Amino acid sequence: MSTDDKRIREFAYQIWESEGKPEGQEARHWAMACKLAEAEALAPAKPLKPAKAAAGKSTATKAGAKAKSPAGVVSGEKSAAPKKPRAPRKPAS
Repeated sequence: MSTDDKRIREFAYQIWESEGKPEGQEARHWAMACKLAEAEALAPAKPLKPAKAAAGKSTATKAGAKAKSPAGVVSGEKSAAPKKPRAPRKPAS
């Protein structure tokens, strides 16, 4: 059995399990698995460790200091959406 057949068999088994292990669907699962294996073979290989982009990091800042944008947002941090104002508390009865 070739490596391709093993991979197709793995895909078909995963599809079969994900569908609740139905009976009589072997041909459909195998066809789906063949398409998945073909797509996987044609996809470009992904690097094992993605390289971190140096873009956006300021080299002029001192160690431990973070650069701020004109809006006052610290670079590298996500800005949170403005919070809705809370309703006033009901007076104690």
